[in-house]
Amino acid sequence: MPVPEFVAALRERVGHAPLWLPGVSAVVLDDAGRVLLTQRADNRLWAVVSGILEPGEEPGPAVLREVREETGVEAELVRVTSVDTAGPITYPNGDVAGYLDVCFLARAVAGEARVTDDENLDVRWFAPDALPPDLTESSRRRIPAALRDDERAWFARN
Repeated sequence: MPVPEFVAALRERVGHAPLWLPGVSAVVLDDAGRVLLTQRADNRLWAVVSGILEPGEEPGPAVLREVREETGVEAELVRVTSVDTAGPITYPNGDVAGYLDVCFLARAVAGEARVTDDENLDVRWFAPDALPPDLTESSRRRIPAALRDDERAWFARN
């Protein structure tokens, strides 16, 4: 999915100035315990599925929408795994944004993982002990937080 319309409208007014946006992400597992990752087109790095909430959208339905739109996989939510920040990130077009992200653990229930939009170059399942080396920093935090035995959500405490 391209840049959300409300972000494009903001960009018309503020140009490349930093924006603080609400985001969601998901560590999606299949029945074999593999992690679903996307290779982003903007930086060629692998990452968990993520996206921006539309105005008024709830995080749970938003992350399920993002998983479906970006990978073709239908998923169900298991729990919130972390709340953290990402950024500021400077995109190739010069836009700068930071995100407050709510990450979920999700379980794939249907669909075949595939590239479904121009945001990603590839979509694949990876064993947790064989993740690609070119993984985003935020995914390096979010995957272990989702896979740990503690069901409490991780967040920075200092």
